[in-house]
Amino acid sequence: MFTTCESADATVGSVMATIEGREEHIRLAGIIKGLHADLRKKFKKCTDADDFEQIWKEHCSDTDTLRQYADAMHHLATDHWTRLPETRIDWCRKTILEYFHGGGLKKALEKVSRRIQVHRAKKLQREYSDRRKKDTSKDEQRDQNVGNDSENVDLCISAPSLPEVYDEATCVIDTDTLPTTSVDIGVPFRGRIRLLDVGSCYNPFAGFEEFLSIGLDISPANSKVHRCDFLNLELTDPDPSALSKDDPFGGLPDTVSQLPRQSFHVVVFSLLLEYLPSAGQRWTCCCNAHQLLAGNGLLVVVTPDSHKQHRNAAMIKSWRQAIESLGFVRWRYVKLDHLHCLAFRKIHVGEVRDKELGPASPDMLYIPQDFHEDEDADAEVVSRSDTDIEDISKTFEELPACWDSDEDD
Repeated sequence: MFTTCESADATVGSVMATIEGREEHIRLAGIIKGLHADLRKKFKKCTDADDFEQIWKEHCSDTDTLRQYADAMHHLATDHWTRLPETRIDWCRKTILEYFHGGGLKKALEKVSRRIQVHRAKKLQREYSDRRKKDTSKDEQRDQNVGNDSENVDLCISAPSLPEVYDEATCVIDTDTLPTTSVDIGVPFRGRIRLLDVGSCYNPFAGFEEFLSIGLDISPANSKVHRCDFLNLELTDPDPSALSKDDPFGGLPDTVSQLPRQSFHVVVFSLLLEYLPSAGQRWTCCCNAHQLLAGNGLLVVVTPDSHKQHRNAAMIKSWRQAIESLGFVRWRYVKLDHLHCLAFRKIHVGEVRDKELGPASPDMLYIPQDFHEDEDADAEVVSRSDTDIEDISKTFEELPACWDSDEDD
């Protein structure tokens, strides 16, 4: 009986701990959601660019609110999300290592080389065909002139055939690679992977030896993260000699206002873009990421979605077209239970694509919340079904530890 009572007490204690943990989880998640909802409402009331800028400036200077947000994010990330069998950080790390050390980059570059060869061969074929058409037209004109001149009939019959225009030497495929710079990434890849984690909160990638991780956030949760407003980051000229050092960013100040272009192998937006209140800001983030990445660098984007894959497929397709238009090509896409996970390779200028891209604009980086005029949290709670609540709870389990305010190719 005594043992049974002990077992029962342990079970009750476990249940109570679970309930308390869930309540704390909900409280922290509420802080996150409330801040983002409030920020979106303010941005929707804006009438011009100056208003956008002013609201964002006020947001970045609201230290008390941002500190509360950072604390909530840090506790969620370290006390709750680490219990998951595979976190978004795990997926990012696995994908990045496969790209740089598992043959992913090598396969991508081999595909680029084959595509270039096919493109050049088709170009030579078109040029050869055009030359043949021109020569045929000249032959027909000459024959017509000869036919009209009876004195030249014998000459025409006895004239030797024209030399063949086709020359095998002209169809030799140039397999030279595209022009590269000293900071472009090639194979085999050597050294530590320079990774920029934007909106990092507590810099989770710093715990992996294979990364030289730089975390940026407008409200850092610890000393491993540099304070930075990524939207207003100044981009400077690259310094290849500095990048050749083991730790080229060892002297970064606590507050970062500028970074050199083409300095990183990876830029991570882990649950970042969807929490920025405007599509224009998301576009700016992707533009900055493109400039900060070296050639063949990787942009990793993770965004939450607890629905089935097809539910927001149009949004993900729109994101892909917008991001690729900036100079990327998708390398990987995976839909997990509550996440869309994408990785894009930065292409070379002039690199041939499989197909032409359609027109793109910042508004293509939309999220469903952009079209919600009213976001009454209390009304939402009343109208939610048990299924909705479960989906939201699971989505909160994958909320970002990395924002400050919130398929193979």
